[in-house]
Amino acid sequence: MPYDGATAASYANNRAAARSRGRCAEYVRHAIEHGGQPIAPTPSAKDMGTALRHAGFSGTAQPPEPGDVVVIQPAPGHPHGHAAIYDGSRWISDFVQQHGLYPGPAYRQARPPYRIYRHQGEGTP
Repeated sequence: MPYDGATAASYANNRAAARSRGRCAEYVRHAIEHGGQPIAPTPSAKDMGTALRHAGFSGTAQPPEPGDVVVIQPAPGHPHGHAAIYDGSRWISDFVQQHGLYPGPAYRQARPPYRIYRHQGEGTP
């Protein structure tokens, strides 16, 4: 079954809490799997890039599309970094992010590096 980013994002949205549970990597991984793409678990969100690449995702500089995943490096007080999936209008991890790509004040102040990943599908380089 090919990856369906809209289905993955909808799954994430339906399971999101009102605030973070500190389990963004787990929630994003489950959403990706529900969208049809198996992906290996990682202990920290900041390390999801490798698992995403092995699952057929690659970095993109294009504006985000539904099903794209962002991996954000650590911010002060958040050593595991952050991951979220885009639903077409907002980023969702284990909660719906109300302030854009960066999930909280520490991230918005520090603005750590991030990378957006998009699934390339079969036959796409």
